[in-house]
Amino acid sequence: MKASATFLLFFCHLLVVSLANSGMKRQYHPCRHLVFYFHDVVYNGQNDANATSAIVGAPQWGNLTILADKFHFGNVVVFDDPITLDNNFHSVPVGRAQGMYLYDTKYTWTAWLGFSFVFNSTQHKGTINFIGVDPLLVKTKDILVVGGTGDFFMHRGIATINTDSFEGEVYFRLRVDIKFYECW
Repeated sequence: MKASATFLLFFCHLLVVSLANSGMKRQYHPCRHLVFYFHDVVYNGQNDANATSAIVGAPQWGNLTILADKFHFGNVVVFDDPITLDNNFHSVPVGRAQGMYLYDTKYTWTAWLGFSFVFNSTQHKGTINFIGVDPLLVKTKDILVVGGTGDFFMHRGIATINTDSFEGEVYFRLRVDIKFYECW
């Protein structure tokens, strides 16, 4: 009898504790936080010395030196952009942003991004891999950090990007605020 009463008391205590914690959400805190800028200069037929990206795919009505009309739908751009610690294009690069973006929507300004930050400096070694959608008219947007290598081995998290500056369809600078939630 005493054993069953103890078991019942233990079970009731366990039930109360589990119900009390079920409404609480776990707070996630970043295990690492970094901020970088990357600078993209799209090749326009006249800036081959400075260009860090090029249009490699275009719809029939477009060409490979000017982004297509109609929200740039169908354009595919590859890039190898410098990454800096501040927003100055002429600052010493700490790595390269390498990947592509493609304009995938016919009725609004949206790009799909897939790229990596490649580091080989005294401060960082390895890569950080990103993927996500960039609705261009939204000031701040989140994309996924899906992994990494070297100093960032198996890191995952969220990168908040915003367009820090742009000059027509030739130059733009993104501020990338990276918060890792899984660090190994």
